[in-house]
Amino acid sequence: MKTPGNIEVLFVAGFGPILRDPAACRGFYSGTLGLKFNEEVSGYLYTGALDGVKHFALWPLAQAAESCFGTDQWPDGLPVPQAWLEFDVADIEAATAELKARGYKLLVASRQEPWGQIVTRLLGPEGLLVGITHTPGLRQ
Repeated sequence: MKTPGNIEVLFVAGFGPILRDPAACRGFYSGTLGLKFNEEVSGYLYTGALDGVKHFALWPLAQAAESCFGTDQWPDGLPVPQAWLEFDVADIEAATAELKARGYKLLVASRQEPWGQIVTRLLGPEGLLVGITHTPGLRQ
């Protein structure tokens, strides 16, 4: 999907709620809805087995804060996101430059995560934590 400027969205790389109460969310998504998750030692639950999204995960707020700010506390001056959404793009550097040029406040810019993903994060106008990404593990 070609958008104005230098951002070409290829696919939704991932989506999921950001958890304030991990136990309640795990009970709902896994226990009630029956979703099967892989679990990392940190408590991050994810699956790539749902049709319609490449990666669905229950992301604890402390981990989202760590990813954006290097601390497990979300800053008081910013709205707390209820969910996260990531779009994989054709050119992460061009997309990041376009977002900066349009005046968006980036929380993280073109940072490489330990699993190889390169991510730029910002809060969308509705309060979603939005990632513009290049995720090698999700590309065919």
